[in-house]
Amino acid sequence: MSSLTRTELAGLKPEHFLWEVKDRVAVLRLNRPDRKNPLTFESYAELRDTFRALVYATDVDVVVFAANGGNFCSGGDVHDIIGPLVGMDMKDLLAFTRMTGDLVKAMIGCGKPIISAVDGICVGAGAIIAMASDLRLATPEAKCAFLFTRVGLAGCDMGACAMLPRIIGQGRAAELLYTGRVMSAEEGAAWGFWNGVHPAEVLEAEALKLATRIASGPVFAHGITKTQLNQEWNMGLEQAIEAEAQAQAICMQTRDFERAYHAFVAKEKPVFQGD
Repeated sequence: MSSLTRTELAGLKPEHFLWEVKDRVAVLRLNRPDRKNPLTFESYAELRDTFRALVYATDVDVVVFAANGGNFCSGGDVHDIIGPLVGMDMKDLLAFTRMTGDLVKAMIGCGKPIISAVDGICVGAGAIIAMASDLRLATPEAKCAFLFTRVGLAGCDMGACAMLPRIIGQGRAAELLYTGRVMSAEEGAAWGFWNGVHPAEVLEAEALKLATRIASGPVFAHGITKTQLNQEWNMGLEQAIEAEAQAQAICMQTRDFERAYHAFVAKEKPVFQGD
């Protein structure tokens, strides 16, 4: 692979969040626990750029977006973001809202499965980050709210009106987006927003267990699965079936497919290597 399309991110040292890579699983957490981990202009941009770089990362197969200090993310910082936005003109406001949307686009397009492990507060842009993840785990104390209407804004922020109904259904999404109320962990699990609910003391361990399981699989094929899950939103059934035929033919050229065949014949468990 050309050095132009290859990068290693295990040694990344971000300014605005914590980052650790072990066994090809990256654990990312916001690092302002005293404020329930709000986002700033700078952390938005650094997160966006990191997820964009993950497309080319050769040493990360799965990302866990974890809580810190008992909370996940309290959304945009009132003093560092909300205050300055009040004084901006339309051009600057649109630049900001496009940047926040670019974070979601980068998460969707990074080619790596993302697992959010949510404890405590998960509101505003924090709820969007959880929504934009591929899989979501929570604690019983998780409080998730798309609270944009509570600050005088529309519920259609960062793709919420497109993505949330696909996860929990149109009526449920409409209620949350119109009212800005908290979705309890029990509701979120019943509605399919959370893939699992675990006590706080084991939440991250469960997320890492799931991440490790995914990372031990055919990770090139996982990237194809992520792509198809997102691209097929806008396809008719015939287009989707054809796209999956092409995607599967690509995966059949990988060594992991061959390894699985030989392991099956030998009655052994396949050991995938991601190529």
